[in-house]
Amino acid sequence: MDEIRGDEIRGKTEGTATVPLSVLDLVTVGQGRTATQALRTSVDIAQLAERRGFHRYWVAEHHSMPGVASSSPAVILAHLAAHTERIRLGSGGVMLPNHAPLVIAEQFGTLEAMAPGRIDLGLGRAPGTDGATAAALRRTDRLGEGAEDFPQQLAELTRFLDDDFPDGHPYARIHAVPGPVQATAQGGIQSPARPPIWLLGSSGFSARLAGVLGLPFAFAHHFSAQNTVPALDLYRESFRPSAVLDAPYALIGVSALAADDEREARRQVLSGALSMVRLRTGRPGLVPTPEEAEAYTFSPMEREFVDSWLVNIVHGTADEVRTGLDDLAKRTGADELMITANAHGGEARLRSYELIADAYGLPAD
Repeated sequence: MDEIRGDEIRGKTEGTATVPLSVLDLVTVGQGRTATQALRTSVDIAQLAERRGFHRYWVAEHHSMPGVASSSPAVILAHLAAHTERIRLGSGGVMLPNHAPLVIAEQFGTLEAMAPGRIDLGLGRAPGTDGATAAALRRTDRLGEGAEDFPQQLAELTRFLDDDFPDGHPYARIHAVPGPVQATAQGGIQSPARPPIWLLGSSGFSARLAGVLGLPFAFAHHFSAQNTVPALDLYRESFRPSAVLDAPYALIGVSALAADDEREARRQVLSGALSMVRLRTGRPGLVPTPEEAEAYTFSPMEREFVDSWLVNIVHGTADEVRTGLDDLAKRTGADELMITANAHGGEARLRSYELIADAYGLPAD
């Protein structure tokens, strides 16, 4: 295995934060906005996050959703790498069953060559979309097999990243480039490091697998809050020390949005909630404006969903968000909080991260 040290995985606490703070980006596109504007906002947020001391910035893979422009995490990460200098960048995550392991190894080997020592490879086993789109991505309708084969796909990807298939294996003479093979070529010099693998999940499957393999684990609290504590407990109980980590390390994705006053925060998160209502009822679209969300008449069933959705979004003034995040970290024992802000406009998202950074006294430059 190429060298991966725990300090490349464990985050650094800044200011008065009790755990490291990071950012999860869905590259959301609001009504009246373009994907180009959304991607420019992602650069602005990544630069703000780097300047203010957030530890890492991840991009999530989603498909066939008009309001989410993050279908190609590797492409977006290359763009962000060109506009940042220090912050860790990664996938939160790449959906492994959608892709050939060799392709992922090549993409993230390329990213590592672009931004040495700054790349994380977060992997999930869900499709990141609906079944029909997943079938189009994978060119098969046998979707269940992709999830069931996840451990084998993970093992294959790891061997491509480490370039250590055993002699006699059908892939023994196949190499992911950029990668370790370049160090063995005549005159070759190659960094011994490679992106650390994280497993992502919203249930117990990946929690247990990450623990057994001694890998870091990222849990999707932002859309599976009821499973957070059980999954983290399972991860810790299953954990076996490895060459990667000597002790468990788990982050959780958290929906959080801070604004200058409570009413504005509520307006912003309501637009995201309406967007989720439409997605869950088969009507995905661009993120609606706060004005549209306020004027929308929710059915009783939709209102029930919105109320249950909003209770798991930490929102309000900066101090209220800080208190909510601290309480969540304490309740779950998470080692790191990765904050995602789902709002209509980039200005609201930028303002939210700035306010949260101020609330924790994160570095100003």
